[in-house]
Amino acid sequence: MVNLTEKFLKLGDFNTITSNNAKEAMKIIEENYDKISLILLDIMMPGQSGYSVLEEVKNSEKFKHILVVLFTVKSFSEDVQKGKKLGADAYITKPFSGKELLKRIKDILGNGK
Repeated sequence: MVNLTEKFLKLGDFNTITSNNAKEAMKIIEENYDKISLILLDIMMPGQSGYSVLEEVKNSEKFKHILVVLFTVKSFSEDVQKGKKLGADAYITKPFSGKELLKRIKDILGNGK
């Protein structure tokens, strides 16, 4: 999933940095926060959930400028509500096409057409 999403984003001329787990994601965010505009998080991540990464990002003054979008195969209202409560800026339900992903990301960043 990570590699396919990265390919879609690169086709859309986005620069990407990827990780395979929450601990690595937080390390990348800490080291690159000044270059990051948006984070795509899967709710189901190895080690700790995407919710915990979301919470760490949204509770940090240093990361305040970063938009966070949650990915999930779940579309249950409680997942959406939990994400919103923790500060998620948007929610994308899998599966999705590359075209849908790029449009959604551009809309979230405010440069959609």
